[in-house]
Amino acid sequence: MDRFVERGCKAGPAQPQSKVYHQATLESLKRVVVIEDIKRFKSILELQNQTKENLIEALLELKKKIPSQEVLRSTKIGHAVNRMRKNPDPEVAELAKVIFTTWRDYIKENKNKPSIEVRCDSKTERFRNNARKLFAKVLELEIEHPLIENLEQEVFHQCSRLINIPYRRTIRTLIFCFKHKPEVREHFKTYKLPVKQLVENHKKC
Repeated sequence: MDRFVERGCKAGPAQPQSKVYHQATLESLKRVVVIEDIKRFKSILELQNQTKENLIEALLELKKKIPSQEVLRSTKIGHAVNRMRKNPDPEVAELAKVIFTTWRDYIKENKNKPSIEVRCDSKTERFRNNARKLFAKVLELEIEHPLIENLEQEVFHQCSRLINIPYRRTIRTLIFCFKHKPEVREHFKTYKLPVKQLVENHKKC
């Protein structure tokens, strides 16, 4: 009968799987706040006719952070999130409520605990301000207009927050587009063309 029996190798004891560790980056930590990102998210939340997708995306990123009282005061991001609690979309309103409550409770318990703030240097800010001036001129808007601020911030974000060749080329491409495509300029100025979509369509890598 043995010839009809299949003999296999005995299974040895299961080997424990080694744990895989992922190194955390500095910016991934809750108390490390990139001021540029906070300002960008604030302008996204405040821009008229913003899509639900963009609002949710901005709020989910804000949920990962806990800004200090000083950052909340200087950027006014807390006010922007608080206003989102009254958004007609229940998903947006509920997410904003969770973030606002988390921040408020943390500040109460850790009022004097600072966060690590990451800011752009003065040279970078000069380059970015020049880009805003060019956008304001071609769009015939004030440099402080929310569209100007949001547009430049989105370009900077999509170019890895660097004043590099892709950033400069994207700025030039958008200015050329606004000059020679009046329909794009009009759709953008009337909030019919989302900022993120516009930059994605004209980004030069």
